Amino acid sequence: MRFRLQAPKTAAELRAVQDDRYLSRMSLRIFRAGLKHELVDRKWPAFEEVFEGFAPATCAALYDEDIEAMLEDRRLIRHLGKLRAVRTNAGAMLAVAAEHGSFAAWIADWPGGDIVGHWDQLARRFSQLGGNSAPVFLRMVGKDTFILTESVIKALGAWQALDRPPTSKRDRAAAQAVFDHWAAQADLPLCQVSQIAALSVD
Repeated sequence: MRFRLQAPKTAAELRAVQDDRYLSRMSLRIFRAGLKHELVDRKWPAFEEVFEGFAPATCAALYDEDIEAMLEDRRLIRHLGKLRAVRTNAGAMLAVAAEHGSFAAWIADWPGGDIVGHWDQLARRFSQLGGNSAPVFLRMVGKDTFILTESVIKALGAWQALDRPPTSKRDRAAAQAVFDHWAAQADLPLCQVSQIAALSVD
């Protein structure tokens, strides 16, 4: 089964990624939410062009008029809130980089034993990264994390690991403890344990 499972990147690999690539992936996650991924992915080269490679400083400096003009570009997904989120998140990314040397370093150095805390910080500091968007973004960039999908929640119940869906901060911490325990027992990263849990009930 292991060949089907996604492997996380090392901290060194995560740190080596340029911050513009993180902003691109974060924005891709946001635009994918609620839409067919294939549709968004086909349009993404145009987004890369319009946002000039997602350089955080460039995106953070966009004027309202620049973003509103994008609504006329039929190559894009013309959702004003999500287009504005790129600028907002670019500014937030620059703030994180000022604190930690780079956004990449912040991602790489966050301890895996508090990955749900990383979700909370992403949701608090960045726009449109609530719900599962933060852990999905982390999975997309290669940071080791579990994701509380419907299948994973079903597996937690089926294996009697949790007695209710993890909706509160306390519940998510309890889910983290379960996944930490399973990962240690299986000697596997969180992302693979999460995927195995989902496959066990699908």
